[in-house]
Amino acid sequence: MGRIVAVTNQKGGVGKTTTAVNLAAGLADLEKRVLLVDLDPQGNATTGCGVNKRELAASICDVLLGDAAATDSIVSVQDGQFDLLPANSDLTAAEVRLLQETGRERRLKQALGPVSGLYDFVIIDCPPSFNTLTLNALTAADGVLIPIQCEYYALEGLTALLETVKQVRNSVNPALQIEGLLRTMYDPRNRLSAEVSSQLLQHFRDKVYASIIPRNVRLAEAPSFGLSAIRHDAGSRGAQAYQELAQEVVKRDAQASPD
Repeated sequence: MGRIVAVTNQKGGVGKTTTAVNLAAGLADLEKRVLLVDLDPQGNATTGCGVNKRELAASICDVLLGDAAATDSIVSVQDGQFDLLPANSDLTAAEVRLLQETGRERRLKQALGPVSGLYDFVIIDCPPSFNTLTLNALTAADGVLIPIQCEYYALEGLTALLETVKQVRNSVNPALQIEGLLRTMYDPRNRLSAEVSSQLLQHFRDKVYASIIPRNVRLAEAPSFGLSAIRHDAGSRGAQAYQELAQEVVKRDAQASPD
């Protein structure tokens, strides 16, 4: 059974989608079988993988509403390196319809059941807010990876997210864990970045990934080419940071599951 990791932060603009796409690419480079699930109605992960979100035969929307199976909606991306369950704006309508459904928080978990065993990792890119879609991701996930921009409001937003994870654990997914905290958009010249980083390490210790994602032009421009930064420019600082993160994720997973 593949490990399901939800990449989430209720605060937008922290590098969530960039992390999901590049972690998927990095894990694939390590010869892991990877499925990236785009669960954001903006469909940025879909576009960032070079898939036209306006020309989808089927999407995660159809899967959640029971109109298509995950196996019929998954597409291969990035030279066949990993698979994608794509999304577009139709997902907003799915969210509204799910509000009226019994067991709505388990739709994604049920949909991934038949396919998760085909992969080593399933990475879910969540919306930048807590809603029915995010609840579905947290219900389906084994762990939560939290990208955190090292700036003033980061810790405040983190407190709210950790409380959300606690509530989900107490209600629908008792096995949910904090996979790790990832420092993103890090600028070593900025004293505030260093201070926030220090606070994270002080409070969360080994839950903070050693890998740090820097501010990097290649990371910002890669989506416009429909590529991960690892495919766009593997030698860039941003790509190398995500390659290191992928190695760290694999190492932690191996330590947690020695068998």
